[in-house]
Amino acid sequence: MDFPHRLKKGVHVKRYKVRPKQKVNLEKWNPADTSGFDGNEQDALELSKDLTKKLEFLQGMLYAEHKHSVLVVLQALDTGGKDGTIRRVFEGVNPQSTRVASFKVPTPYEQDRDFLWRAHEQIPGKGEMVIFNRSHYESVLVERVHKLVPPDVWKERYKDINDFEQLLSENGTIIMKFFLHISKEEQKKRLQDRLKDPTKRWKFSVNDLHERDFWPDYVKAFEAALEETSTDLAPWYVIPANNNWFRDLIVSSVIVRTLQKAHMQYPAGPKDLPPGKSLKSIVIK
Repeated sequence: MDFPHRLKKGVHVKRYKVRPKQKVNLEKWNPADTSGFDGNEQDALELSKDLTKKLEFLQGMLYAEHKHSVLVVLQALDTGGKDGTIRRVFEGVNPQSTRVASFKVPTPYEQDRDFLWRAHEQIPGKGEMVIFNRSHYESVLVERVHKLVPPDVWKERYKDINDFEQLLSENGTIIMKFFLHISKEEQKKRLQDRLKDPTKRWKFSVNDLHERDFWPDYVKAFEAALEETSTDLAPWYVIPANNNWFRDLIVSSVIVRTLQKAHMQYPAGPKDLPPGKSLKSIVIK
């Protein structure tokens, strides 16, 4: 079924995709960049609405066909916009077959198991779409930066992650990973906004200020993760996220285009028709 965009403005997403084994220097990826779209902010907001409708349509097809599953990974530094991306990009999807899995500090129960255990427990089933708000990548980011495990442990985890994601892909999971890239100055502004806005103060944590001291270490950790784990089966996208409207547009565009390439279709009819019967032969009394 054709579902054309109303707008003819071009969205260029390939420039934000990390190629396998590509060297990544985040200083060269401008977090305020908006050159990947040929229109203005208002055009982008209108196109994002169209993409939301299209994603809703594709998700319905995903659920009905029941052959694929979808995993969307969102990673960012504090205030990077993970919650906002989930709220806006997935606004129209059916909650019956979509869910969000958030990964916070591992519990003692989780710490007693391998680092991928809690991620594997949350992977999507066929026909399902799952968004990871943070993810298994915390084990090569936070644990690396704060030296919770030695280097020989977190270095080996890149291979484990690639093998894990390859396994998911071989079993029909479509994987898209997004690093929401903001500047340190933008993070400062957003933290200050949280303090000023009574509806956002609950999000503020004194630990956020402590984590800012590790900004260079996190940048190095993200660069290594992007380089080591962006694959053809599970690519990373570095999304300029200083501007929410642009962030949402690029993430939506990547997801819609990727799902279109899966060539999903609605089933022709029910699976429980008796042999030799057709839909035309059914009489509803």
